[in-house]
Amino acid sequence: MTENELSNIIIGCAIEVHKQLGPGLLESAYQECLLYELRNSGLKVKKEVPMPIVYKEVKLDHGYRIDLLVEDKVVIEIKTVDLLNEVHFAQVLTYLKLGNYKLGILLNFQVAILKNGIKRVIN
Repeated sequence: MTENELSNIIIGCAIEVHKQLGPGLLESAYQECLLYELRNSGLKVKKEVPMPIVYKEVKLDHGYRIDLLVEDKVVIEIKTVDLLNEVHFAQVLTYLKLGNYKLGILLNFQVAILKNGIKRVIN
């Protein structure tokens, strides 16, 4: 399955979670519910995937973690903030570069309509 095909499924599952829960919860609640929906869709999903930093042949484990990784292809970063800003995009882009992934999806569940909180990030 391509990243774009996965993206469609991921966004559909995220919309379902948002319809059921609405805004106002912690990121961890949305993460668990989205994990459930994605796995129920038949996708292989990893949670809290460690993302070490490699600097000049030195591997530094600084506790960075990808919220969800779908089919070892698509990075999902979940937020519950009033507004997404450049730091959020930079975080996803960094994960894409460090893990050599092509597509990331930044989901902000702190919105009235989820389509306003979905941003695709391409490496």
